[in-house]
Amino acid sequence: MTVSIRDAEEKSRFEAWVDGAQAGFAEYLRSDRLVVYPHTVVEPAFEGQGVGSALARAALDDARARDLPVLATCPFIKGWLLRHPEYTDLAYENRSRVTD
Repeated sequence: MTVSIRDAEEKSRFEAWVDGAQAGFAEYLRSDRLVVYPHTVVEPAFEGQGVGSALARAALDDARARDLPVLATCPFIKGWLLRHPEYTDLAYENRSRVTD
């Protein structure tokens, strides 16, 4: 199974597609100072097949490419971020350049 991820900017979310079917999405709120990931959905037929991980990786890679700190309020994205130390530098809590 190949998961394809696209940034559906008009919907403010990353979408996962498998064989022409939408398998899930990760919503975002993006500004020039921060990206927030509030909600992730994986369709039941695709659970446990790496769709959520593909979404998390794509979302976090995008934040890194944009040099934006990440505030993960979605429990799935937050947990994924904490389990992958190569991404923890993106966490809002770990980035000092963002101030109120």
